[in-house]
Amino acid sequence: MRKIVHYSLIVCILLIQVIIAIFFYNEFVNEKKLKFIENQLKESRSLEGLTENSRKDFRDAQISLQKYMISQDDKDLKSYFASLRKLNNNFDKINEYENVNPGFKNNLGLQKKDTVKVTTFKTLIDSVYQFSMNLPAKVEEKPFELTKFKNNFENLEIKTETYADTIKKKGLMGRLKDAISGKVNVQKESTVITMTNNKAADLSHIKSEMNDAMKSMEKHYTEEVKKIQLSTARKQQNNMQFYNNFNKLLVYSNGLIDVYDNGIKSFKSGLEKELEKQNSINNKIRTYLVLGLMTLMFIVSILIMYFTRIAFIYEWKLNAANKQIKQNLNFKNRILGMLSHELRSPLKIINIFIDKITRATTDETIKDYLKSIKFTNSTLLIQSNQILEYTKNQEAGKKLVNNIFNLKDEINAIATAITPYIETRNNKFVVTDDIPADTVVYSDNIKMNQIFMNILGNANKFTENGQIDLKLSTERISGNRIALTAVVKDTGVGISESDVEKIFEPYYQGIVSDEIDNVGAGLGLNLCKEIVELFDGKISVSSKLHEGTQVTFRINLNTSNNGITN
Repeated sequence: MRKIVHYSLIVCILLIQVIIAIFFYNEFVNEKKLKFIENQLKESRSLEGLTENSRKDFRDAQISLQKYMISQDDKDLKSYFASLRKLNNNFDKINEYENVNPGFKNNLGLQKKDTVKVTTFKTLIDSVYQFSMNLPAKVEEKPFELTKFKNNFENLEIKTETYADTIKKKGLMGRLKDAISGKVNVQKESTVITMTNNKAADLSHIKSEMNDAMKSMEKHYTEEVKKIQLSTARKQQNNMQFYNNFNKLLVYSNGLIDVYDNGIKSFKSGLEKELEKQNSINNKIRTYLVLGLMTLMFIVSILIMYFTRIAFIYEWKLNAANKQIKQNLNFKNRILGMLSHELRSPLKIINIFIDKITRATTDETIKDYLKSIKFTNSTLLIQSNQILEYTKNQEAGKKLVNNIFNLKDEINAIATAITPYIETRNNKFVVTDDIPADTVVYSDNIKMNQIFMNILGNANKFTENGQIDLKLSTERISGNRIALTAVVKDTGVGISESDVEKIFEPYYQGIVSDEIDNVGAGLGLNLCKEIVELFDGKISVSSKLHEGTQVTFRINLNTSNNGITN
């Protein structure tokens, strides 16, 4: 289950990293969107302030126009245009924001599509201002003078009094409405004539004269009233045309304020909805991420707890196994030590009998065989001693035990000892020895013996009715060091290319023919490689299937002069 647990933990960790990445993306990218929307909302509130200022400026323009219509004072007219220009500046600021914000532009475009397309507001203001420079001609009102009539009323005392009624004052919009509808309310005057007779008169005659006088006066005043009515009508018509432009400008500006106000409110409403939506998205992402993170952490905790429990169980089993292994190793070392100790005495006795037989015989062939037997027996005795030493100290086999010996004689002894073994399989053993006879070295002859025995033994094992060649040469690499190069070549079954790559691995045997008996455990070449590396050397194998094998190794040895090691 270990692989499943490990892969599950890796997947959970990767998912946690993905969640953290999404969290950072949400916090940085989506928060930026949120701040952008909030900034736009602040700007929309500023635009609302501009529309409020525009309404204030509109009211100021309205009041100034009313004052001007009453007072005809140029200051009021200038105040009217100043308020309209402030209003235009507000519109320009809104238009500037419209040009840089496509969303606001679209909302404002929807509001503008139903409005009348005319020239810009500033052009209208300038146009009306130029028109205001041409005031309508004032109708001069001649003062009314009573006409004196010739009469014969010397004895009459005449008093004339004129009374004017009061008309209720109306505002600008009321007067404009009356002007457009044609309603005209003018101030009415009444004249009262009082006559007092100072002496007796002929009443019938006076009455006749009075009638003539009244008719004459009525005719005169009727003509004067008509003149006044005509003059007033002309004046009202001119004023209506003059003030109609101002009124249209106010109406248009009021419409523009409504357009901008509705556009800004629509834009703000959309931003508020977008802000709410973005906030909702961000909160949902945070919620899902936290839930996902909690779930994954729970899974990780369960896996870790499970893996810890399994680990504790296997640790207990491992400790028990280690204890058993230690007991087995102690038993093995005890057996090995006992066997190596018990083998030493028989091997020593064998050497004693070999020496006695050698002294007792004169046959040189038998003596050569006895030398080979003694060499092999001595090698076994040395190996037995090493096994006994190894049972005491396991690191003993990983270092060289140096002795002074003649290199050529040592290798000749090895070749002599192994020749009878090679001849048992009808193989020819050819040795080419280029080592100088006086080469004395200070090195480990036992481990060198192991290298040759293993390699030559393998060559003989996989060769029958063939030939095994051993070539030896030395090379001085420094003042007190030489390199021994040995090449062992056979004509045996060979090794496949796939097996050559793994030939030095422990317990590796490769594909072996059924004709080969006693292939061994596959430790020989691995042991040779370890020993060669102790000599700071190198070993290599080249082979072709059914064409034989060549093993080459090179080891470095210290030289010795007259028994003094360098």
